[in-house]
Amino acid sequence: MGKLFHLTFEGLMDTNVITPEGYAELQQELDELWRKERPEVTRKVQWAASLGDRSENADYQYNKKRLREIDRRVRFLRNRLSKLRVVEYSPVQEGKAFFGAWVTLVDEDDNELTFRIVGPDEIYGKNNYVSVHAPVVKACLGKSEGDEIRVRTPESTKLWEIDRICYQQP
Repeated sequence: MGKLFHLTFEGLMDTNVITPEGYAELQQELDELWRKERPEVTRKVQWAASLGDRSENADYQYNKKRLREIDRRVRFLRNRLSKLRVVEYSPVQEGKAFFGAWVTLVDEDDNELTFRIVGPDEIYGKNNYVSVHAPVVKACLGKSEGDEIRVRTPESTKLWEIDRICYQQP
């Protein structure tokens, strides 16, 4: 597993930070690709190759392409996992918006926005997961419930109040 540590605010700007849950998901994806999907596709390639002429063999061509995609993703995940730093929750973070926190903001019109502060590797395909590099997150870091933040948008500057901060999914 990646290195476990507690992080300073400056360390959060590192692009190699991830929550323990995020790290486990990437590790699970790697294991699934390497132990299950790759052997299955390799068997299909061998079977299709045994049929003879590969130039017009759609099964062979498709599965060779899929095998290259799997190998590319496996290389990426192995490289990425070796560089990631797993950031553990620390009790000193309690009551403050920090890495891994679930934050609920409320604007002047009582619109709520709830999100989790995570590393850039964790935001894809997940609702309400926001990178530590996003402007709204940068404005929240280190703040407490009841604090106001200002976030610049292309249209204006938006004012939010931090309504809730917790380290368990609400």
